Amino acid sequence: MARVVASLPMASFADVLNRRPGLQRRLFFLARRFVAGETIDTALEAVAALNADGLAASLDFLGEDVHSEAEAAHTTHVYLDMIDRIVAARADCNVSVKCSAIGQAISEDLALANLARIIERARPHDMFVRLDMEGSATVDSTYRLLERARAIYPDVGPVVQAYLRRAEADVERAIEQAWRVRLCKGAYKEPPSVAFQHMAEIREHFLVSARALLERGTYPAIATHDERIITAVKAYAGEHNIANGSFEFQMLYGIRPERQRELRREGHRVRIYVPFGTHWAGYFYRRMAERRENVFFVVRSIFSR
Repeated sequence: MARVVASLPMASFADVLNRRPGLQRRLFFLARRFVAGETIDTALEAVAALNADGLAASLDFLGEDVHSEAEAAHTTHVYLDMIDRIVAARADCNVSVKCSAIGQAISEDLALANLARIIERARPHDMFVRLDMEGSATVDSTYRLLERARAIYPDVGPVVQAYLRRAEADVERAIEQAWRVRLCKGAYKEPPSVAFQHMAEIREHFLVSARALLERGTYPAIATHDERIITAVKAYAGEHNIANGSFEFQMLYGIRPERQRELRREGHRVRIYVPFGTHWAGYFYRRMAERRENVFFVVRSIFSR
């Protein structure tokens, strides 16, 4: 059975690019299918096109594991500008934030201070703020930040990665606390002691969590491109009279765009996760490792340039 994240040579390639931002910018064409440009302008153009097709969006400024307060402050400033621009454009869009990009590795207090600035900009517009979940070593820290952030603004919610062995307990906690959850499979390389490794068992545990969220959760986001899971979720919702408007599907920018629009035509709410920025290598690598089809998409785009 396939592992969640393959041991691709691209992992070391991503590390090299992250250390050489100039080279990363020159090779951006590799990631163009999955990343909506390098600037807020190009990202908002992508959001406008999605909105025109009835799809909502969530913007993510690419960057993670910053180790200086200046870098964390820069990322925070981009989010403040991003929120202003989303509001000015009247876009159907919220924001997704990686805590590691706003200072988590330096201190949780620093990350919270920067997150509070983002929240204060989002608050007047009732804009939802998603906290992305990263590698398992940061999960508990991210939940601590979530709880502290929700003490000042309730419209903040986490991501639960279904391949983690702790996921079902985290989902139950989220249901009890009325957190608005994004459920995904998970794309970081984790050991068997921490995460399920085979796709069949990941699907099984994803669906256990999805059913719990559909029945008892607070407007959950079912984030998947897996047709088996999409079909099972639709069937479960229909059998249990769960209204389409009580949850949404989420998918990634550039992956199965025709299916995104088809789900919307079927009456489902659909939100597209739209990343942008010059630090695309880590995100791009995880997308390649997630699905073999993505490698084909990129190779085809390179030769059709």
